[in-house]
Amino acid sequence: MLAHHTLSILGIIMALALGESGTEVNAVLFGSEITNPLLQMRWFLRETGHYHSFTGDVVDFLFVALFTGVRIGVGAWLLFCEMASPKPKWFVKAGGVAMYAVSWCFMFNIWRFAWKKSVKKYHAWRSRRSEDRQLKKNGHLKVH
Repeated sequence: MLAHHTLSILGIIMALALGESGTEVNAVLFGSEITNPLLQMRWFLRETGHYHSFTGDVVDFLFVALFTGVRIGVGAWLLFCEMASPKPKWFVKAGGVAMYAVSWCFMFNIWRFAWKKSVKKYHAWRSRRSEDRQLKKNGHLKVH
């Protein structure tokens, strides 16, 4: 997170000082911050005790999908365009690569979180299903 914010600040300063590459910096900042409302929604849901609900699951899904689509998908396209263009200076390109690398670090952590949450939800579903089946079978829950 510190690397992300440091690179963002340095990118803004560089664009202001040089008077160029503002479009690239703004595109990166927009892509970086577009998932922020969902991240804040997750926090509010947690704080109000509503995170472990269908709404929390929807917010998590949308966050992962948006992060993957924008920061990784669109980010790859923007990085390719920046690298292919002769206009941006080498350090602007290096900053773009650094920001994209930070996005991938976040992405691995987000995918790991999503995988763990999905497995946990699956096991809870299987457990409930097994209890329901046992109850339907003889009218009593099996005690372990």
